This record gives sequence, C-alpha cells and structure tokens, in this order.
Amino acid sequence: MTVLEERRTLDEALSTTDSFNALKGPDRGFARAMTSATLRHLGRIDEGLAPFLDRPLDTATPPSRALLRIGAAQAWLLETPDHAVVGETVAAAKTWPRAQRATGFLNSVLRKVVASRYAFDAAPISHNWPVWLRTTAIQGLGVKAAESLMRAQPETPDTYLTAKDGNAHALAEMVGGEVVADYSVKVSGASIETLPGFEDGVWWVQDIAATLPARLLNVAETDRVFDICAAPGGKTMQLAARRAHVTATDRSKPRLKRLRQNLWRTGFHGEVETVLADAIEWQPPQPADKILIDAPCSALGTLRRNPEGAWIKSDADVARFPGIQARLLRSAIDKIKPGGVIVYCACSPFPHEGGEIVEKVLNETALSRVPINPSEVNGFESSITAAGDLLTLPNGVFMHDAFYIARLKRDS
Repeated sequence: MTVLEERRTLDEALSTTDSFNALKGPDRGFARAMTSATLRHLGRIDEGLAPFLDRPLDTATPPSRALLRIGAAQAWLLETPDHAVVGETVAAAKTWPRAQRATGFLNSVLRKVVASRYAFDAAPISHNWPVWLRTTAIQGLGVKAAESLMRAQPETPDTYLTAKDGNAHALAEMVGGEVVADYSVKVSGASIETLPGFEDGVWWVQDIAATLPARLLNVAETDRVFDICAAPGGKTMQLAARRAHVTATDRSKPRLKRLRQNLWRTGFHGEVETVLADAIEWQPPQPADKILIDAPCSALGTLRRNPEGAWIKSDADVARFPGIQARLLRSAIDKIKPGGVIVYCACSPFPHEGGEIVEKVLNETALSRVPINPSEVNGFESSITAAGDLLTLPNGVFMHDAFYIARLKRDS
C-alpha cells in the first residue's frame, strides 16, 4: 500500500515496514515475492478483480485495495492454496485496524477470486503498463520493440554477479552459478548474503547489461577516471578493479553512503576517492582521461526489478530528465582532457533519455562518437544500433535490463 499511495519504491517501503523487517527466512522471501508479483502484474490484476466488484476498485479504501491485490496475486500467480488465499488475507485484515471493517467484503471477493481467473487471463500483457507508458514505448521504440519490453515485464529478473578479479568461471564454481557471456555469473534460488564470497567481497550483484558501460570505457591502470552519478557503485568497483585512479561522485548523501559501504565490503575503500557533489557544478582539480556518466533517468529499463516504477511515475515525471541529462553530458566536456573518452549511459530504453540527448550534444559541442564494435559486447552484438551505440532490449538469449550506452570522444 505504501508504494502506490505514497509513490515510494518497493525497497524504500519494505525497509521502513516493521512487520516485514521482523520476518526471517522463507517468510521474508515470500512476503517480498507477493509484493513484487502484485506490482509486476498490477494492471492485469486490477482487470481480473473488476468483474467481482460492484464499484470501481479505486473507490475502495487503500488497505482493502492492497489486500485484494495481494490475495489475487497469491491465487493467480503464486499458486497459493485457495483456503490460504482467503483465510490468511482475511486474518491479516483483522489485525490491521484500518482494514478490520472490510473483512466481510474481502472474504466475499476473494472467494470469487479463487474460483475464477478468467478476466485476469484475458487481460493483455501490455496492460501491466499504464496507458502513458505504453504510448511512450510505442512512439519511442516502435511496436515490435515496445512489445518485447512489455512481454519481459512479468518475468522474474535473473540475479547476476560480477567477480572482483574478473574470473567469472572461478566465481561460478564457487557459488554454483552459470557463466553468461564469459564475464557475468547468473545465480538462482539462494539468499545473496549466504553465498560464498559475500562477506569477503569477492563479487557484487550487478545486472549483466549494467556491466557494459564500464567495460566499454576500456580503462588502463594509468587512467584518471571520473565515475559521475556513481552510486550504488557497481560500475565504480569495475573501474577500481582495473586499477584505474577513480573518483566517484554522487549528489545524494544516502546513496554515496551506500557506495562507500560497497567499497568497504569489496576492499576498494582505500583506492577510490568519493565526492559528495552535484556533478554539473563540481570542478575537479585536474581533468580526467575518461569519464563514465550513469545519468539520472526514469529507470524504466529496470521495471522487472522495480515494477512499481510503472505506477508511481507519470509522463510528467519522466519528462524532467532529458534537460538534466543534456546538462550533465555537456558539463563533462570541461572535465576531460582533449582526446579523452566519455561513456554516457541510462537505464532507460527511450530515445528522449538516450540517443536524442547524445545527438543534440554532438551537434552542439566538440564531441564525436566512438562506435561500439561487436567484439566488445559478447552476448549483445545484436544490440548495437545503426549509429554505433548500444540499446540492450530483450534479445531472446538471456534476460537483462534495458540500457542505452554511447561512447564519445572530446576532439579538442
């Protein structure tokens, strides 16, 4: 309920919910699975509930809406026994003061939910996105690419690990995972904190597509590198592992704290300089050889991991990012040496946050594009655009987030 009513991320909502934090082991995992499944399929769940209601769902109280959706997700997606769907949800309502008066209503509707899923099954997958997001995707990417993203939305995301020493095969053997594209390790079915090597910091969680920006920067040990908007630090740690001289900046104090914690766990805390600053205004004492910009964005390329994004954001929210992104990219030009390389990326597949930003800045500044070659992006060869950038839409080979990545060079 907190996510949708207060427009907060799922991670934020769970971290501040005492009842969730009191859970341990499988109970904690199931609670998160329920909330994630509900958010990932929210549009279709609401359509599935509609025939059982005598008034629109949005006229019900927020606690009632939340419990109906959670109950439906258990019945239609998680294969929870019918008696548990009804009994446990009604029992939860009885212990929640704001929902106690709705127990009869919940009992009646949920009995219908466990008896029929016809309307849920009939609702198109695309309806898991609100209308504005479907329109944005189709207008920006075309029908085929938009549909591929919509089909990927309901899928539970894979978990990938990056090895500190770069040896994915040794890491896969250590954690019982699978090597993907020679540089990432996919794991499943285990709590991350319990995997071998977590406490020793020999790996970190990082989507396979998210590894590509740092890889494409091609840093050397002698390079001075700025990682801009660096938190939570996956790309920072990749750069540090190459023994580059890395300065990581972020304007958010809590996010920078998280980055520093990750640097401590992985043993990079003494090797990376961290700076709390607005990267547009920040003036380093000397220019960099290379810069990585992980631009603030709508994060709509990570909806499988953060499905609430489709429902807590609006087209107006998303529209504010392009101006920030363009200013951030322009500001990097004064922070890099002539001939230096900039990698710009955003975890959004939409042109107004990626290709259109880069083209605009290329036309206005002394930057030129350095095209990405297939040999540099094993597993993502088909993701290279006609312009030589990278757009990691679902490729049917393995699951990953949607990123836009461009590599640029300062000419003078």
